[in-house]
Amino acid sequence: MQKRLIIDHHQLDLTLRRLCQELIENHPTFEETVCLGLQPRGTLLAARLVKRLETLTGVKIPLGYLDTTFYRDDFRRKAGPIKANSTQVPFLVEGKKVILVDDVLYTGRSVRAALDAMIAFGRPEKVELLVLIDRKYTRELPVEANYIGRKVNTLPTERVLVEWAEDEKHENNIWIISNPDD
Repeated sequence: MQKRLIIDHHQLDLTLRRLCQELIENHPTFEETVCLGLQPRGTLLAARLVKRLETLTGVKIPLGYLDTTFYRDDFRRKAGPIKANSTQVPFLVEGKKVILVDDVLYTGRSVRAALDAMIAFGRPEKVELLVLIDRKYTRELPVEANYIGRKVNTLPTERVLVEWAEDEKHENNIWIISNPDD
């Protein structure tokens, strides 16, 4: 297995700042705007973004976590039992501007499942997608992010690993991992 660092701690901090500024430009007051992090890894990014946005704007932004396990079109194809994550959406999305947040956009299937899962909480006025990494040339569905941290070219045999530190003593990094045997 080979690991290649594509975004280090400092670059990731700058990327998060830029994404927050883009969100503020498009949602100046954050009225009627909510944020939904996709389980499992999009929730970590969503929590960090909302915390920064609230510090910058002084506005409380509703944050929820959405599990898409049973809305995926491939969940019955998995061998063995499937473990779902919790959905925590303590608000209705009816008539709201929803920012869906995920760490990596790959095939688009998770986003399609998230749209289906979100409808259980109402019909939003608008849905935007924010991703930290957009894996170009891998889409199976016509899905495109509105806010992108970085676009990367990857092979199908590679994967993107987003490492979030538990505390300030460790660094957040993003890697491309490849198996030389593939």
